[in-house]
Order: sequence, then structure tokens, then C-alpha cells
Amino acid sequence: MTTATEHAIGGAVPRQRRGVAAVLHDSWVVAKRNLRRMTRIPEIVVFGLMQPVMFVLLFSYVMGGAIQIPGTQSSSSTYIQFLMAGIFAQTVTFAVAGASAGIAEDMSKGLVDRFRSLPMARSSVLVGRTLADLCQTAFTLVVLAVVALLVGWRIHHGFWSALAAFGLLLLLGYAFSWIGALIGLSVRSPEAATSAGLIWLFPLTFISNAFVPVSSMPGWLQAIAYWNPFSATVQACRNLFGNQVGPVDDVWPMQHAELMSVLWSLVIIAVFSWLSVRKYRSAAG
Repeated sequence: MTTATEHAIGGAVPRQRRGVAAVLHDSWVVAKRNLRRMTRIPEIVVFGLMQPVMFVLLFSYVMGGAIQIPGTQSSSSTYIQFLMAGIFAQTVTFAVAGASAGIAEDMSKGLVDRFRSLPMARSSVLVGRTLADLCQTAFTLVVLAVVALLVGWRIHHGFWSALAAFGLLLLLGYAFSWIGALIGLSVRSPEAATSAGLIWLFPLTFISNAFVPVSSMPGWLQAIAYWNPFSATVQACRNLFGNQVGPVDDVWPMQHAELMSVLWSLVIIAVFSWLSVRKYRSAAG
């Protein structure tokens, strides 16, 4: 089932594992390896938590009273309801930098060569890595939600709607981790992977409805913001959390935000997982 030998230059090599069950098993083994690494280096988790917590505190206390949401009075308490969906979404997407740097580090240390010698599905290396990143992202969201509750954020539509919102956030985070995987496979060092993983995220997150109403942007920029996959998830979370402040913009992506959020995430996963596995296989030779 797993072991068989094939004639190759220089001797016999194991045949790769085949089948969905084999891929899932190998992926889980790789995921556990990465999760153990995170527990042995807690600084990764700690510093990963610091940035989103700082964003919550800075945006809510420093900028909250200055940003006007249409149809409401300007106040920090109102803005924190508007803000948190955007902070949650930013947190799960910024995890792409860690994913890209981690994969680049594994590649630079010769992980590809070591796994090539094992009878395992090559795609499982990337699937396992992205699953481990998903677990870390979920933990970060839990801590961030507690901080948000302490500064005044509230859920108004019940447990199951909130659970659905967090599910959409994790789906988006998992989709973006595949973008990070492709970046990590395409650069030569973890430092380059970190920079490449972040530089495009800033315009993506700020040209959206995460921190300010889209109506405050120039007309040509509004169309980009409305069709931004990031904006769809943010709006869907506001709907599900019951945090919608002011009227919902009368454009199709915002009126059907939950559907758009799922579709965007699935498209990103389909495209970038295929590209990442293809890139990994070519790197492995």
C-alpha cells in the first residue's frame, strides 16, 4: 500500500503514497510537526498576538472618536463595533506572512530533499503546513475576541451566528495561507518571504470597508473596495455578529456578503493550492 520500490538512478526510491486517506494521514503528521515547533518556540505565538491586540487598542482609543460612520454619532464605543470585523479579518490574512516565511525556511533547510526520500504525498507537506497555520490563527482569534470584549465589543446575533462568522474568518485565513505557501516557495529566504507576504496585504486591507466606510473613498476606488474579497468577509462578519453600524451599502457584493465571502475563499484555495503544489513538485524535482 505504501512501500514499493522503483528503479532509479543511483538505486531504489520509495513510491509516493496515493489516495485521499494517505494524503490526509501524511498531512496530519506534517501538521503535528509544525504545531510542536510552535509550542517549542512560544515567541512565534506571542508576537503573533501582539500586533492585532495593538491594532485594536490604537484604532479604538486613538482613532475611534475621529472616524465618522454615516448615520451615526462619532464615538469610540460605536467605532469599536464597526472596527472589530475588520481587525479579525486583518489578523487572519496577516498570518500569510508567517506561512510564507515558515515554508521558505523549511525549503532553505533542505526539507524538500528529506521528504523526497519518504513514501508520502508531496502535497501533504503544504497541506500540513497550512493546517498548522490555521490552528494558530484560531487560537489568535480566541485571544483577540477576549480583548475586544474587554474594550466594549459585543455580539448581538447569538452564538451560532457568531460561530458562522468565525468560520468565515478561518476559511479566509486558510485561503490566504495558500497564497503564503506559494510566496514561500517562490523566494530564496525567509526574510524575503516575510516582506513579500506583507507588502501586498496593506493595500488589500486598507482599500476595503475594514476601517473606514467605503463611501468616504474616491468613486473609482469604491468599486475596488466593494469587490475586494477582504471586504466581503468583513461585511459578512458584521452581519453575523450584529455589528452593522449605519446602512449597508447598496451594491451586490455587500448585499450578498456571506455568499461572496465563501465564493472568494473557495476560489483562492482552488487556484493557489494548485499553483503551490505544482511549484512544490517542480522544486522537489
